Amino acid sequence: QVQLVESGGGLVQAGGSLRLSCGASGRTFSDLTMGWFRQAPGKERGFVAAISWSGGSTYYADSVKGRFTISRDNAKNTVYLQMNSLKPEDTAVYYCAADRTRILSSRRAEYDYWGQGTQVTVSS
Repeated sequence: QVQLVESGGGLVQAGGSLRLSCGASGRTFSDLTMGWFRQAPGKERGFVAAISWSGGSTYYADSVKGRFTISRDNAKNTVYLQMNSLKPEDTAVYYCAADRTRILSSRRAEYDYWGQGTQVTVSS
């Protein structure tokens, strides 16, 4: 089992920045591929970004490419999502997810463990 706890969400004006963190416990963190997903009201949970176990490979949704950066610190068992140039359409609950395989994926079904989510609200 893996426990994931997100933090760092909040209210920010359009054009601003936030950094989300996700702490993991219960399994060797460096064995896990990590991802971020988000779910806006009335919409399905969608892929945002993923990072390989080593941090050497990353993958982004087109909607956030160039604005968001995913990173990880295996010594701290933490994955981050730096979000810059935020837009109102980025408003959502953001979820951290962990995948036991070493396949970088945008598919929600590939991820085995999920956090509870953290709310990000971007005002116009």
